[in-house]
Amino acid sequence: MKKIAIIGAGISGLFFANLLEKDQSYSYKIFEKKNSLDLTDGYGIQMSANSIKILNKIGFQQMNASDVCFPKKVNFFDAKNSRKICDIDISQFNNQSNRYTTLKRSKLIEFFLKNIPSQKIFFNSDLIDIKKQAKISLQFRNKESEEFDYIVAADGVFSKTKQILFKKEGLPKYFNSIALRGKICDFENSDISLYLGPNFHFVIYPINQNKEFNFISIIRKKLIEEEMSNRDLFNDNTFIENLLNQISSKSKFNLDEKVEEIKCFPIFVSKKFQIPTLKNVFLIGDAFYSFPPSFAQGASQSIEAANDLFNDLENNSSNYYKKRILKIKQIDSRSTLNHFAFHLSNPLNIFFRDIFLRRLSKNKIFLENYLGKIYTN
Repeated sequence: MKKIAIIGAGISGLFFANLLEKDQSYSYKIFEKKNSLDLTDGYGIQMSANSIKILNKIGFQQMNASDVCFPKKVNFFDAKNSRKICDIDISQFNNQSNRYTTLKRSKLIEFFLKNIPSQKIFFNSDLIDIKKQAKISLQFRNKESEEFDYIVAADGVFSKTKQILFKKEGLPKYFNSIALRGKICDFENSDISLYLGPNFHFVIYPINQNKEFNFISIIRKKLIEEEMSNRDLFNDNTFIENLLNQISSKSKFNLDEKVEEIKCFPIFVSKKFQIPTLKNVFLIGDAFYSFPPSFAQGASQSIEAANDLFNDLENNSSNYYKKRILKIKQIDSRSTLNHFAFHLSNPLNIFFRDIFLRRLSKNKIFLENYLGKIYTN
């Protein structure tokens, strides 16, 4: 029986473990550097039909109906005056079984954990070294080393696995943007609302049937080196309030009153594709490649990546990295374009952008190419 080490207990790592639970050809252990998983965090995720189809293999359709939402449209608004620009019908890419879904990330993690024996998850596991011997040896801080046949690194954009393998080249780069995340109660729209402003955008969408909504804003902001190294900066109330004021002053929303449980974090993306030279070491999710968050595919691609790798192992194939790179290139280019278009500040550019949005939002050929290729693959 082949032994697999999964590094990281996030979406991609836990979903990969769920797939392994259905195949007795492998034994596995999950190593998580934190001392526990936070199941109280209320922020939301969006998942398009491509990932729901995969999740249904492990019974996702049995999720509690009150914990999931199925928005049918993305409504675009001008943040300055809340004027609606256009809408896109995302339900056209659904079928009866696989629908665009929003929910709390913690609920998805809970769902994954139900199928994983607790004794297979090892917390406080800080990876410090990887060595190729007869098999692959992993060394964790304050623990004995252990050998595995396969290593699956699912430890996020700041992947320790990647840093060990690629040194400084394995570090991500700052995207000159900061995210504000929080919760809004009793918003008036049950679909996805996307507000475009100068050098920022924010999105509001439902995360359950209890009238809770996720708020996420991306704000362009360059940081000097001192700010980047100051971890306390992103927990500083004054810093967060200044960011909120930056948005509120250019929109009709008073975010101080509407948004609760606000958290702030800088956005990092991958510098380039990096494939380990060590045989049987695989990077999945953000550990392999983290793209800008303006196409709402982070969770979906984490699930797709885990599924692609599992199929490769099952079929004794070696197409995983080739297939992932092709898909990620498509998403990365769309995310980068969205980020640019959403944050335009010149009034003339905004005028023409809105004209294009109105036309393209009803162009079936464009939507099939821009969204359909991703959502239905």
